Order: sequence, then C-alpha cells, then structure tokens
Amino acid sequence: MTDIFGVNLPWLRERIVVIDIHGPLNSGARVSEQVRLLQTVSKDRKTRAAVIDVDSPGGSAALSEHLQRAVVRLAKRKPVIAHIRNLGLSGGYLVACGATKVIAPSTAIIGSIGVIISRPVVRELMERMGVKMFISRVGEYKDMMQPWREPTEEEEEKINVLRDQFYEWFIKQVAETRNMEPEGVRKCATGEFFIAQRAKELGLIDDIGDLDTALDMASELGKVPREVSHVRPRRALLDRLISPVTATVTRQVMSEIEAKLSTKIELRDSQPPRAFALSKDGAATAGTGEDDENRTCDKATHMGPIGDAGADISRDSN
Repeated sequence: MTDIFGVNLPWLRERIVVIDIHGPLNSGARVSEQVRLLQTVSKDRKTRAAVIDVDSPGGSAALSEHLQRAVVRLAKRKPVIAHIRNLGLSGGYLVACGATKVIAPSTAIIGSIGVIISRPVVRELMERMGVKMFISRVGEYKDMMQPWREPTEEEEEKINVLRDQFYEWFIKQVAETRNMEPEGVRKCATGEFFIAQRAKELGLIDDIGDLDTALDMASELGKVPREVSHVRPRRALLDRLISPVTATVTRQVMSEIEAKLSTKIELRDSQPPRAFALSKDGAATAGTGEDDENRTCDKATHMGPIGDAGADISRDSN
C-alpha cells in the first residue's frame, strides 16, 4: 500500500537509501549518529538496498571499526553498495570494505592501508614557558605517551608492538571483507594509495563507476525500482542555533585543538592527496577536494523521519 485516500505517499514505496560518510572519522558523536542511522535503515522494511557514499581520509582506528561493523551488519540484511566518491583511504577504505560491492570513479584515490600512532612532544616548549609538571602515578606505564616527556626505549618497544597489532588486524579485516588472501592484502598494505583503476586490478574494489552506477547496481541486487532517498542525521543543536558556516568552523577548530593535544591511533593517510581538476585547456590542476554536494538528480523533497532514528530524508525522482 503506497497511497492513502488516493494520495500517493512516496515514503511508503520500496526504495534505495543513500547515506553519506564524508570527512575524517575522528568525532565519536558524529560516527555514533551514522551508526544509528545505518541501524535504522537496516530495520526499515521499505528500504530494499543502500548506497554509502564514501569520501574520507580515515581517522580513529576504533571509530573506523565501529562504523565498518555497522555497514557489515546492514549488508547481511540487504545489498549495500559503497561508492567511493573521492577519497577512500585507510579507515575510510575499511568502512567501504564492509559493503556488498565497492565501486569508484576512475580518478578516485583508494588504499593507504596502514597505521599511524602519533602524539606531540611539548617538553621544550614547556621549559621555555617556565611550566613544570608534577606527576603522581600508580602503574609503571601510566604516563606513557604523555606529551610532556620523551618516551623511554622500553615504551617505544611497547608502542611498536601495539602498532603492529593494529596493522595485522587491519590486514585481516580487509582480507575477510574483500575475500582476499592476507598475503595479497599485505602487498598493498604499505600505506600507499592507488588510483581506482589500479585498485580494481589489485582487488581492492569491484568496479569503476559513479553514483549512478552504484544506484543501478543497488536496484538490481535489491530487486527494487530506482526510487532514491537520501538520509542524514538530524542537524545538531549548534547548527540550528548559529549559521552552518560558523558551526562548521567552530567544530573544525575544536577538533584540531583536540587532535593536536591527544595521542592518536589512526587508520588514515598522514597527508591525504588533493583532488585534481582538468582546466579548459586540458591541464590538470590541484584542487581542494571539497564536494559541492551535487547529486545525480535535481529534484528533492523533504519527506520526514524514517523509523525512529531522527533522520532527515530527501527523495530524488529518478
């Protein structure tokens, strides 16, 4: 039943849902919202297939795993196509691996399978500022990885062991979700990133294509007409109270401050590549990689919440 009193209700139709996973995976609150959204889509009976639109350089190892597990659970219930729009690097690539199929346009950048453990050391800066630290601890390694001192040789060894454990886990996850041999993944797991065509040859993705290709694939696998809905978490209170630009800048500044001062175990590329654009004369020029959020369809209408996740949905007429 898709109509009431002769009025056709679009949110009662079977559909394909598109979910954006964009930007670094460093915000626990943001990743939790995306996980809840994936869980709700999984339970929604009218959603027959899903497309996750990935554009991420990676981020926290734990948050990347949290999101990837949600994608895997969704893929067990209905077809999920991962479309890597621009960057699918490290933790961002790990998330895409949880899907039924992974596709990307020929100029997307994919891979960077590796682990980074980093922290700032501000001992000399503190000395110049006349700041001293008083430390009272229980546990020999309780202040390991703190920024006010250099690590000891023994601590460096322990950190390297931890790094290697994360690395082996990463290789295992990619091998299992992509149905590859661990040694085959290991050959790609140098931290290097690849253009999509090369990634396909290595088995890191399934096919070359854009969002339209992903929607067609989802329609075929889900046996559903190409009725598309974009779902997004509800806007945060900060976004509602102040302008979107101010809110974005505020979150970015706070995120950068937190990132600089904290110890990070990350599945990300240390310096994600910038996107490339072709000028009118055919010359390649570096761009910012920012997405203008344009979709494949021009018409969109807000339809209201799906399930109980508090998601905003817009429907595209395809």
